[in-house]
Amino acid sequence: MNQRELFFKHVAQTSAAPLAIEVVRADCASLYDAQGKEYIDLIGGISVANIGHRHPKVVAAIRTQTDAYLHVMVYGEMIESPQVRYAQALAAHLPSSLQSVFFTNSGAEATEGAMKLAKRVTGRSKMIAFNKSYHGSTQGALSLLGDEYYRNAFRPLLPDIWHYDYNECGAIDAIDDSTACVILETVQAESGIRVPDKEWIEAIRKKCDQTGALLIFDEIQAAFGRTGSLWAFSAFGVVPDVLLLGKALGGGMPLGAFISDKKWMDQLTDRPVLGHITTFGGHPVCCAAGLAAFEALLEEKWIAQVKEKEKLLLSALVHPKIRSVRSAGLWMAVEFTDANACKKVIDRVLEQGVLTDWFLFAPHCLRISPPLIIHQEQLKKAAAHIVAACDSVLG
Repeated sequence: MNQRELFFKHVAQTSAAPLAIEVVRADCASLYDAQGKEYIDLIGGISVANIGHRHPKVVAAIRTQTDAYLHVMVYGEMIESPQVRYAQALAAHLPSSLQSVFFTNSGAEATEGAMKLAKRVTGRSKMIAFNKSYHGSTQGALSLLGDEYYRNAFRPLLPDIWHYDYNECGAIDAIDDSTACVILETVQAESGIRVPDKEWIEAIRKKCDQTGALLIFDEIQAAFGRTGSLWAFSAFGVVPDVLLLGKALGGGMPLGAFISDKKWMDQLTDRPVLGHITTFGGHPVCCAAGLAAFEALLEEKWIAQVKEKEKLLLSALVHPKIRSVRSAGLWMAVEFTDANACKKVIDRVLEQGVLTDWFLFAPHCLRISPPLIIHQEQLKKAAAHIVAACDSVLG
């Protein structure tokens, strides 16, 4: 059996029609298949590869750490330099109330940890989340997920979670003295790049302060320069009580984190002891890779190019069949009339060597979230293929 056949036989599938490209190499903003075909990567591993694939500084950091040690003990028991250095680096670029980092294996696990933290700190159970939100697929995160189609098959889920429309006033009124937390994406991703009003975020912050509820910002996709600033929440002038990170946090390696004030995080250490624990969270190789990626992102000033590249794409993605293009930095939703039209464009540009995707709650929108290091010529070429596909398959 060849690799493709073995893939379908032994690797558990997440959909009936995976892309099934046999990737043999990835560099910068390009992927290469077993036949040597190059694909311009407009997905970046779903906002993972912000500084590109196999950045030399990340590869070097991984090699150095593997020469020292791999896993040694469950997270939090040993003083491991990669964890300490990365936590310190993140804290140096965050507000003073976000200085205690709990590393996890993924963004979904960061969500789970933050949910437990909110219950522990407040002694409450009510949580407010939003329709068309995505925070992961584990049981707790799925309970927060804002779409009944994806929740229904796995009920019963966690109780006392209430969903409201994103960027609407109903959620503000619902925050009360029984609320443990409000969790929201600073840019709603899977609904097709929806940016909230600054006044709405400010009102939620104020209501949380009044009631003692924790405000949790999910920047698992939005952080690390994706929107044109290191943290997306900086655009609103509002600081969360808990920040969720993942995706680009590990520089291509699996890593997540929830970050909060030390006085709150310390409550996870007693009553019970080991109130939150993980075996592989903050794996030293992942932290070494993530730190190298973080330093490269800042030192090489890739974030400063995001807005220019955003403008380039906005000016190029113009066609009568494109209904709109919503963007938040180098992160876009190209909207078509329906999911079928979007899928036709995705399939055609894939044939032409451009990898794109759709959104979980907006299948009529084509996703663009390339590595921030992508060359402008690659962006122009990719956009030209998308526009040409609109002519050829949507006529």
